[in-house]
Order: sequence, then C-alpha cells, then structure tokens
Amino acid sequence: MDSQVVDHLFRHQYGKMIAVLTNFFGLSHLELIEDAVQDTFVKATQQWRKQIPENPEAWFIKSAKNRTIDLLRKVKADQLRSEKLAHGAASIHLNDLFLDHEIEDSQLRMIFVACHPELAPEEQLAFALKTISGFSLKEIAAALLTKEETIKKRLSRARKKVAEKKIRFEFPDKTQIPARLQGVLRVIYLIFNEGFHSTKREALIDRELCGEALRLNQLVLKKEMLRSGSSYALFGLLCFHASRLESKISEDGQLIDLENQDRSLWHFPLIKVGNDAMNKAVTYPDQSIYHLEAAIAAEHLKAKSFKDTNWRAILEHYKKLQKLNPSELNRLNIIIVLIQLKKYDLVVGQLSTIDEAQLNQRVYLLWATWADLHFKTGDKKSALKYMDKALETVNNALEKHYLLQKRNDYL
Repeated sequence: MDSQVVDHLFRHQYGKMIAVLTNFFGLSHLELIEDAVQDTFVKATQQWRKQIPENPEAWFIKSAKNRTIDLLRKVKADQLRSEKLAHGAASIHLNDLFLDHEIEDSQLRMIFVACHPELAPEEQLAFALKTISGFSLKEIAAALLTKEETIKKRLSRARKKVAEKKIRFEFPDKTQIPARLQGVLRVIYLIFNEGFHSTKREALIDRELCGEALRLNQLVLKKEMLRSGSSYALFGLLCFHASRLESKISEDGQLIDLENQDRSLWHFPLIKVGNDAMNKAVTYPDQSIYHLEAAIAAEHLKAKSFKDTNWRAILEHYKKLQKLNPSELNRLNIIIVLIQLKKYDLVVGQLSTIDEAQLNQRVYLLWATWADLHFKTGDKKSALKYMDKALETVNNALEKHYLLQKRNDYL
C-alpha cells in the first residue's frame, strides 16, 4: 500500500514541488531542488513502510521544503538567505507559494521555461517531461522513441543553457506566446500518451499520467491569453481518449482492442466535455494536428459498433495529418485503415517502404500489421512468421499477451 501512495504522490506532486520551489529559490538551484524532491520520495518510501501519515501530501510538502533548505545550506549557496528561510517572513512567503492558485501559476511558468526558444525542440521535451511530470530517463526515452543516453545528454544541455542564458522563471511576452504555446501543448500531449499507452512492462495504461495531462491542459485553458484552437482541440482529444480508459483493460487485466471493447463502458459525460472543447476549438483561426487526431477519435466514438466505423472518413483525416505532420507512425496508421477497407493491393507496396528504425519501440506494430495483412489474404505461414517478429520486439507484457492470443487465432 505504501508504494502505491508514494507513486500516486509522485505523479501528482513532483511537478508542483519542483515548480513552486523553483519559483522561490530560483532556476539556478534547479538541480538541487530536483535532488531534494527526489530524496523526499525516497524518504517517504522508507518511512511509510511502518505507518502512512494522516496527511501524506502535507508531510511531503513540508519534507520537500525542509530538504531543499538543507541542501542549499550544505553547498553554502546564498548562505545569508538560507539561514533565514526556516523562520520568519521568508518562511511565510514560501508557504504562501503552496496555495492552489500559486501552484498553478508556478507550474505554468515552469512549462514555458521548459519550452524556451533558447532550448532545441528535443531539449525542451526532455527537460519538460523531467521537471514537470517527473519522468524517468527510461520513460522519456520511450515517449520520444530514442535512447536513454541521448535523453541524458539532452537534459544536461538544457540545464546548462538555462544557466548560461540566464533564463527567467516567468511567462513569455504576449507576442511570443503563440509559438511557445505549441511546445507546451506537445509536452502535455506526450504526457497523456505515456499514460494512455504506457511503456511500462507490466502496465498498459497509467491513469495518473492521463489525469495529470488533462489537469495541465485545463491550467492552460484557465488563462485567456493561452486559449487557442490548438489548446482546446488538444483538450478535446484527451477527453475523447480518456473516455475509453475503462474499456481498454479486462477484469483480469488483459488488453482489449478497439474492435472488442464494451462501448457501454465508454464515459459519455467526458465525451460531451470533449465535444464542447471541439466546438470552441473551431471558433479560433489556428488549425493543428490535435484537430485532426480529435476528428479521428470522434469517428470511433460515433460508431455504434466496430463494423459501423466510417473508415473512409478516418482515412481522409489521416492523410491530412500525414501532410501536416509527416511520420512513419502516421503512414502505418494509414496502412492499417486501408487493410480495414480491404485495399490489400495498395498495402503491400506501402508497408515495404516503412522505415522500421523510425518506429523504434513501436516497431512491433509494423510486424503485427504485416501479420494481419498476410492472415487476411490467406497466407497463414507468413502471418505466423511476422507475428513472431512482433512478439520478439514488443516490450509491454500485456501487449505481448494480446499478440500471443492473436497468434493462436492464426493457427
């Protein structure tokens, strides 16, 4: 039970603590702050084995503040100020920063710091996922389809630039917001994706991360200057996906594909919230990949059954998405839709040109698609061969079990 509480706190509190403490101590102490917050979680894991405090969140906040002060004293950073932090006006000010509206403001500032133009796009993403949601190197690497060592280098470069460029903990100028906002939304999108399609070996979904992404998106929408078609469309998309969370996993913990999901389990109040967001999204002039992905998700939600799915409409949305944001994963999704439309003659040539290296951890989807194509065209031997390749490259235990079941269907 203690590990579940700590994990829950980590997902809900890590980004808040980092943002608030950075707001008080400054970006120059970011690494110390991260160490302090991490140490607090380690301490909680050890101490709570015997007894969980009555108010774990309050315990954690107090411990994180005290640990940060301790670390600053040890390195003698701004010593005079450090000595005054635990008592008096400075302590009161620090406590004030933990009020709900101040936490929200600090987190938004941190997101915009992470997406500062001085940082390269790939550095922005790694830095944001680490500081805002506490992703591990492994989780960031999986979310960005790259290697852990690469992420480590990106984080190091990002922190160095923050220090050298003396980036301030503040909102950008109004003229810079539209460009900076795109990076913010992409980070939120990746956080949700990691929750909706977890890279953890033993869990397919992480509701904590999905909820965190929705909360961050809501923070963005609370500020009028940050509202746009893209920010509303992303929120609509996340609501649409989140509405299906309960139908993705069976009672015994196994993956259920879209075709076999119990649609009565879809959370329709959340779908309505998503629809409202999309209605607002189209009142703004900007268009984005989130509009198109939300349109695809909406087609699935509108269909009374898998057979009733409007695959032709989905195909058109995917083509527009590929034109707007080219990727091998989008190309693969187009091919999967073509298979649903039984356009087998078009599929073989397109599948052969997919660059498997660009799919990285998701390369198993390519082999599973080859397997599905061969099975539906009557070549069971080839279907089994490609399914075996998919099984060799899939990391998630639940997806592996799902692919094994499909392989059994081929026999």
